[in-house]
Parts: sequence; C-alpha cells; structure tokens
Amino acid sequence: MPKVLISDALSPAAVQIFKDRGIEVDFQPKLGADKEKLAEIIGNYDGLAIRSATKVTAKTLEKAKNLKVIGRAGIGVDNVDIPAATGRGIIVMNTPFGNSITTAEHAITMMLALARQIPQADASTQAGKWEKNRFMGVEITAKTLGIIGCGNIGSIVADRAIGLRMKVIAYDPFLSAERAVDLGVEKVELDELFRRSDFITLHTPLTDKTRNIIDAAALAMMKPSVRIINCARGGLVDEVALRAALDAGKVAGAAFDVFVTEPATENVLFGHPNVVSTPHLGAATTEAQENVALQVAEQMSDYLLRGAISNAVNFPSITAEEAPRLKPFIALAEKLGSFAGQLTESGITKVCIAYEGAVAQMNTRALTSAALAGLLRPMLGDVNVVSAPVVAKERGIVVEETTREMAGDYESLITLTVVTEKQTRAVSGTVFADGRPRIVNIKGIRMDAEFAPSMVYITNLDKPGFIGRFSSTLGEAGINIATFHVGREAPGGSAVALIEIDGELADDVLEKVRALPQVQQAKRLHF
Repeated sequence: MPKVLISDALSPAAVQIFKDRGIEVDFQPKLGADKEKLAEIIGNYDGLAIRSATKVTAKTLEKAKNLKVIGRAGIGVDNVDIPAATGRGIIVMNTPFGNSITTAEHAITMMLALARQIPQADASTQAGKWEKNRFMGVEITAKTLGIIGCGNIGSIVADRAIGLRMKVIAYDPFLSAERAVDLGVEKVELDELFRRSDFITLHTPLTDKTRNIIDAAALAMMKPSVRIINCARGGLVDEVALRAALDAGKVAGAAFDVFVTEPATENVLFGHPNVVSTPHLGAATTEAQENVALQVAEQMSDYLLRGAISNAVNFPSITAEEAPRLKPFIALAEKLGSFAGQLTESGITKVCIAYEGAVAQMNTRALTSAALAGLLRPMLGDVNVVSAPVVAKERGIVVEETTREMAGDYESLITLTVVTEKQTRAVSGTVFADGRPRIVNIKGIRMDAEFAPSMVYITNLDKPGFIGRFSSTLGEAGINIATFHVGREAPGGSAVALIEIDGELADDVLEKVRALPQVQQAKRLHF
C-alpha cells in the first residue's frame, strides 16, 4: 500500500480521497515548518502533498529514498527544488487549474481597487474623515489592459476585462494568432504593450527570462498614468525601480499580491499612497482551496496506483487510460536504450527514435524519456526517466523523434539509432500480444529475442562451428544457456547472437569467448 505524507494544511476531503483509493495517509499539517523533522521522516513515504509552507530542498530530498511524487496544491512550485527532484526521478505535480478563476478574479479586483482607490478611501472614511474630493478615481471602460502572459489565468482575466468593456492587448510568446482571435485580444510585442497600456497585469511564471520583466527601462516606456497589477509571482517587477517611478509620478499606481520576499513584513513599496497590497491572497478562497486539494489528491493517487501522470512540471503527462497500454512500450524503449548504452563506448552526439505503427499514436515523449534513461544509465549511473531528457540536453546530445503510421511487418515498432563519435548503431523492438518487449532487429539483421537479466551479445562471422565452440566454452565453465537467438545478413556474412544465460559470465570466460574463431565482439548485458 503506498504511503503519503501531507505536511501542510489540506482539506479533509483530500485526505479522504487518499484513504478511499487505498492509500495510507499521514496528516501532519504543521510539519512543513520543521525542515529537520521533515528530512528525518521523508524516507518513509511514497508521496508528499504540500502547499506553500513546506520547503522541499535538495538536502531534504537526499533522505527521500522511497519518494516517487510531490504534489503541490496550487500553481507555484518555487518551494520545491525541481532539479534535485528530477535528478532523483521524483515526479513533481502542481494543480494549475484549481485556483485559476480565483486568482484571475483577484487581479480584476485589485485593478478596480486601484482605479478607485478603494483601500485608501475605506481607511479614511473609517477614521471619521469625509474626504470625498480627495479620492478621484479613473474609469476602466475603454481603457487598454495589457496582459503579460496569456495562459490559463491570463485568458480568464482577458475574458473578464472584455466583459468590463476594456480593450485588451497581450504579450505571450506562446500565444498563437488563432488563440488570440478566439480570446478577443490583440497580440503585441512587449515594448508596444508597455507604451499603449493604461493598466498592466502580469500572469507569467518566474523564470530567468521573466525576472524583472518590468524594470526601470520598461517603466520609462510607459504612460505616466499607467497602473501595474501583479498577482503572479514576486520578482517579475523590479520593486526598487517601481518605487522610484511612483515617487517621481511616472507611474500612477500599483497593486501587488506577491513580493520578492515573502512573508513580506516590510517592502520598499509599503507606505506609498498609491500602492494597494494584499498578502498573497490570489488563491485564497474556500472554493479554490478545496479544488486544489481535491485535484492534488486525485493526481497523486492516480500516479501511485495506476502510473497516470497529470500536470507534472518535470515529465510528460500520461492519462489513466493510456498508462496500461503505454507501460510495456515504456519497458521496451528503456531496454532498447539500455542495449545501445551498454554497447556504447564513446561520446554520443545524436539519438534518433522512430515510432512506427500503433505506437506512433501513443505518448512518444514519455517513451523517448524512457529510451534516453536506458541509454544514459550504463555510462552515467544515476539517470532515470524523469531526469534523462535534462541530462541529454546538458551534454549536448541532439534528440530527434519521428513517427510513421505504418510499421511494416509489425503492429508497432520502435527503432533507436545512436550516433557516436566513432559509429552509428541501430536497434529495433516491438511488443507482441503477450506484452513482452522483444528485439527484432540489430544493425539491420533480423532476429527475435526477449530481454533477460543476464545476456551475452556477440557479433561474429557466420561460419560453421561457432555455436558449438561457444556452447562448449560456457559448458566447461559451468554456465547454463537458457536461450540462444541468432541472425545474419547473409550466409557466410556478418551475424549477431543474443544468448540468455543463468548467472554471471566471469571475466576469464568472457575472454575465452572473445578468443573464439570468427568472434568479432562479445559483451555482457544486463536488463
């Protein structure tokens, strides 16, 4: 039975979902604040469900020997060391849709509050003043709203703003022209958005490219009447530069729900009369908290029990429906990669993976990750299906995928071609009706061999006597041959053999095999 630790406050309904699905739950909602205690016990769990209070560091993950998945009830995963989790093969999931409406509504609310100076007017009125002429606001009707990041939340903001009769422009490198038309927004470049907008709202993740996307230079391009709303991530706006622009009257106002340092007990923006601040309330509604809690419990349960992956930030998604069908092909891809990796002795420059037939319609990104893991593990050791694509990219290995509807003699066929500094090697495999992966082609030579824990791979010249001499050599060493698969280009030409043996092939026996007439290469393989 899988075991999940919940280290932050989560809805009781989420706890019940885990229990109903047959997963053991340890609910410790205050544990997230105790890093040492978390690190001490994390090794006992298969899953960790968190919100924002728990900080999952590389040091903590060193102790997470059994951890398979981290589920963040919310969008931001800044509190999880993604590279460290990826390196350990731990899936990191978030819940990007559970609080989208709530966050979008908060951005619209902040914009309206900023436009009409609601917080300032409220404080003044409740203090017994009646400063009706002091709080002159602006209408939002017919004003231009610039949205930086028009994904899930940004598109909801756009919809609400259009309903308020605003003109909406958007900057998002991933927004297609067709999608922009569907949303009713005008897609523009960033500099144009800065120049034209009356209000600017940010809805993008914090990355190296988006950090300080609004800086002093950007602020200098804007209208002096511009008002800036940030309900996305602290760090998207240079807070010091913004304060200077506010003080100089070059920016009319700002409404911030997020800050570079949180909890924000002090901040350069605090105290300015034209700034509205809230303590990261974007997702703070009862509906949103319930939604993200239920969503993360469902996602983690599906992964731990069925292998389905939803909303992972470090691995391709696999639906619950396709997981059983994909599983044998993931095993095949990883074993094909392992076969090539165990035979590769020089630097890899390129990997080409061709998917033909029914497998071409499956989740090939997941299959490619598996193939790369199998390929790189013999050389690099601690590589897994989650970390493999990152490791390949870091090492400059070009990875190409191709798909084709037909697969010749097979219903499905995967061909892995590895290009090294010295040679190119190709191996193909399929999965038959029994669900077992098989090698069906090596270097263009047809064969049919299952993978086994201990095997010997031999390339040789197709001459009489080889099989007899080989069998005798192993027999004299007390090694039993379980299966023997051979293939050849043509009579008397190049041949390959894959032999399953019981136990290990000692070094001295391997050298005797290599010394046999006609043998060109002999390698131990383990799967």
